[in-house]
Amino acid sequence: MILPVVAYGDPILKKKAKDIDENYPGLQKLIADMFETMYNANGVGLAAPQIGKGIRLFIVDATPVAEGEDGDPTCVDFQTCLHQPCHF
Repeated sequence: MILPVVAYGDPILKKKAKDIDENYPGLQKLIADMFETMYNANGVGLAAPQIGKGIRLFIVDATPVAEGEDGDPTCVDFQTCLHQPCHF
């Protein structure tokens, strides 16, 4: 399931997240949903607070190359942040 990504300025992004362990309820589904959300947004990483969860969990796809729209490899911008617009 694709989860909503909170916007820059959301208070949850400033709060200290809570530690969790492998017994956190629904952890495997949450991780799967986070990967689906991240890939849908063409991201390379996603932290739980970015989807409104105040827990210490993040995922990352460390693959430095992705397929472009034409199917050719393209570089991934590791500076991209899903919860805020790009500032150049």
